[in-house]
Amino acid sequence: MAATGASPLISTPPAHTALTRAGQFVWLTARVLEQRLFAYHFLSGDADPVETALDAYRNADGGYGHALEPDLRGPVSQPLHTAHALRVLDAIGRCGGQRVERLCRYLTDISTPEGALPAVHPAQRGYPAAPFVPVADDPPSALLTTGPVVGALHRNDVWHAWLFRATDFCWKAVESLERSRPCEIHAAVAFLESAPDRPRAEAAADRLGRLVREQRLAVLDPEHPETLPTAPGHAPGEHHYPHDYARTSHSLARAWFTDDEMSRSLDLLADGQQKDGGWPVRRRWAPAPALEARPMVTIEALRTLRAYGHLVD
Repeated sequence: MAATGASPLISTPPAHTALTRAGQFVWLTARVLEQRLFAYHFLSGDADPVETALDAYRNADGGYGHALEPDLRGPVSQPLHTAHALRVLDAIGRCGGQRVERLCRYLTDISTPEGALPAVHPAQRGYPAAPFVPVADDPPSALLTTGPVVGALHRNDVWHAWLFRATDFCWKAVESLERSRPCEIHAAVAFLESAPDRPRAEAAADRLGRLVREQRLAVLDPEHPETLPTAPGHAPGEHHYPHDYARTSHSLARAWFTDDEMSRSLDLLADGQQKDGGWPVRRRWAPAPALEARPMVTIEALRTLRAYGHLVD
């Protein structure tokens, strides 16, 4: 029999582990959505509560808002919020049905003339936003948002008219990348991981891996990150590591790094857990977004470590 007051649906990890300490941090600081995601990923929780919590961020237009992505505040739907929602739905196996159909209609409505997504829709104007996501009246298409959305939809076998031109945009954007930045590479990988043309995706990923190394977009020696230049659009000291690009051993980006480089990167990630049980965010611009982002970063750190066998649930 379960102890009085304990949930019969959520298991409890062993005491004094990295997972336990992270759990204490999540229960103390996280929004309901991240609390339920933590329970789903690590405590045998159900997907239904995650979906219910995510619905609180959904708007009548089919998109998502309400600071789901903490760097954009306010109620209006935004591509970044919607990409975040798709990641959640993908993670819990719920990326389909009428919800995604409505979401695709929203994507169609806000697309640029190229059929892709802007990084930030002008509807954000008048609401607070991080200084590194400026609001423009006529924003261009952005791989940053389009790549992860297209990748998630393809991975879940979603077919919608919006996907055809958006997929073409992603191919063109990825294959024409010359000078890039880490967040753009992440978006490219998110697209390539699930792009339907696998030989083309593998060839594109191989080229991106060479670009990442040539342009020093990944810290390969964790003891000396200061030797790397600051990537365009990133804050001083905001570095990216092999584990940031290859979240699992099956990622296309895993081949970019040697076993030793990946091992040192994962050791650095494991050592990054702070005294309060959470992992730090790399870029801060206001207290509330930083507080909301830390549980997200913590859950992703745990998932990455577990994917490489560095974490025992």
